[in-house]
Amino acid sequence: MKIAICLLLALCLQACGSGARTPASARRVADDCVEVLYFHGKQRCKTCTAIEKVARETIAEAFADEADEGKVVFRVIDTSAPEGEALADQYGVTWASLFVNRWERGEERRHDLTAEAFAKVPSDREAFRKRLTETIAKELE
Repeated sequence: MKIAICLLLALCLQACGSGARTPASARRVADDCVEVLYFHGKQRCKTCTAIEKVARETIAEAFADEADEGKVVFRVIDTSAPEGEALADQYGVTWASLFVNRWERGEERRHDLTAEAFAKVPSDREAFRKRLTETIAKELE
């Protein structure tokens, strides 16, 4: 009888805890916000560091109030760190990437701006700054 109770208890505990858990570092910051995620690996080229710099500066200059209120969140994720690997897997990224995500009522809408960032940042940072600003602004509406 004790064995049956122990097995039943073990099954209940297993069932309650069997859902996939997202590491704390991989969870979004808040509901109803625009989250800008910049993924990078251990080794970074000039363009990779420039993309992060442009994204950080754009948010600081164009969305300072929204960032202070938590409506716009900028996160840098090192994919070579164990805590960054899980989030990188969720997004399917294996190298430097930039996403603008709208979180609303628990639903995520993703915009992958990686290709545009790599195409524009080396030669026309202002064009990319404009694109990033427009994307964030549209998602804040």
